[in-house]
Amino acid sequence: MRAQAMYEWIKAFHVMAVISWMAGMLYLPRLMVYHAEAQTGSIQSETFKIMERRLLKGIINPAMIATWVLGLYLAWSAFGFKGGWLHGKLLLVFILSGIHGMLVKHVRNFANDSNVKSPRYFRILNEIPALLMVGIVILVIVKPF
Repeated sequence: MRAQAMYEWIKAFHVMAVISWMAGMLYLPRLMVYHAEAQTGSIQSETFKIMERRLLKGIINPAMIATWVLGLYLAWSAFGFKGGWLHGKLLLVFILSGIHGMLVKHVRNFANDSNVKSPRYFRILNEIPALLMVGIVILVIVKPF
């Protein structure tokens, strides 16, 4: 396979991984809003625990790993890790990864029935990945610097 064709395949899989990661990052905090409203020990609460764990382990974690691995390859092979827009994008992706880590912690807290955060907290947290996504997409498409 030609190098250019391989690059295009890797880029396609990177975009699919990003879409999957973002879908999960936007949905998981929304589940947590409803979970925080559910009575601890209720059938609803136990159902949310299963949904959160499966979403995290089955979609979000693998998608984040694929996003990082494929994205770092693309940044190296196409841009040599050069460009202000790329550095800005990487910073925002690091922040998004930190939010991912926070969500992992919250899933554990819910699983242990030790959540102390309010539904309002999760509503606000739900907006952060969307804002980061806007910045990342603008940096990648517009390359303002």
